Amino acid sequence: MKIKELLKHIRFSAELAAALEVSGWPKPGNVHRTRNYSTTRYEHFLAGSVSLGSSVELVALKSLIITKNRLDTSKIGVGKIIKKAIFDIENSHKGGNTHLGICLLFIPLAASAAKTYIEVGNFSLNVLRNNIKKVILSTTPRDAISVYEAISLVSSPHELGRVNDVHAPDIYDKKAYMKILKNKISLYDAMKESSSYDTIARELVTGMKISFNIGYRELIETFNHTKDINIATVHTFLRILSKVPDTFIARKIGLRKVSNIKEAVRIGIEETKWISEIAEQILNLGGLTTEKGAKILWDFDHKLQNLGEDYNPGTTADLTANALFIALLRGLKF
Repeated sequence: MKIKELLKHIRFSAELAAALEVSGWPKPGNVHRTRNYSTTRYEHFLAGSVSLGSSVELVALKSLIITKNRLDTSKIGVGKIIKKAIFDIENSHKGGNTHLGICLLFIPLAASAAKTYIEVGNFSLNVLRNNIKKVILSTTPRDAISVYEAISLVSSPHELGRVNDVHAPDIYDKKAYMKILKNKISLYDAMKESSSYDTIARELVTGMKISFNIGYRELIETFNHTKDINIATVHTFLRILSKVPDTFIARKIGLRKVSNIKEAVRIGIEETKWISEIAEQILNLGGLTTEKGAKILWDFDHKLQNLGEDYNPGTTADLTANALFIALLRGLKF
């Protein structure tokens, strides 16, 4: 694959992955092609899916150049490119925060994809994961500040809760950026500290363990069995949800009671275990491949939608998109 084709492939895979994820239906509690929220529509997610493409291509190009010239991986500047992606998406629609988690995952993955292809000529799963770790470990305090700025662009203190830790200062602390620089807190350091209560952060410091070991595996197995990309997408969503409590929901529910984010997520996970249990039950009944499984899935979607937007498994959706990105990089056709 020539350089131009490689960059096009990485960009297209990312854009299509994000579009396929939001198009999967019914993904219980999410916006999907038959469900909108009061201020966020399916079309907003489609706009964001296209808007993130230029940032994905940019980070792939920078990673490619740095790898070919054997330069320091920290020069990729993933934090600044994550911020660019969020800014582009924010300007593409009026539907609010649609792709923060996806950008946090896709930008390092795209950097790893370019690096991996230059090194071994393919998208080996093991090399991809190892390079994701290298990319994140090489991040700098400037990367951390850029990501803090990106998050504050689309989130509020009420949505995120508060944290008090020298290893990852509160994002709304007026002295946060000074503390990051003074204490030399890299993006990796900040994500490692957040990983105890945020699944996206945990993905970044573990080489995207859930996306590869649960999401990608379920996606490929289900697609090979059904030859249906929608069923594969929805079942991947359900499999991840059944195995990993959604920290987006947990944070929303827990913050109703306490402002400390760690305690809020602990409370939220405990109070929403039933969501993972129902997801597992649906899969055990065959999900969308059986009449009974499909009926319970639709009922589950109705229940979460009726409970309100706090019951949106947003983190699960981000991980599903990431699994799709991996599969498309590796040549999935449907």
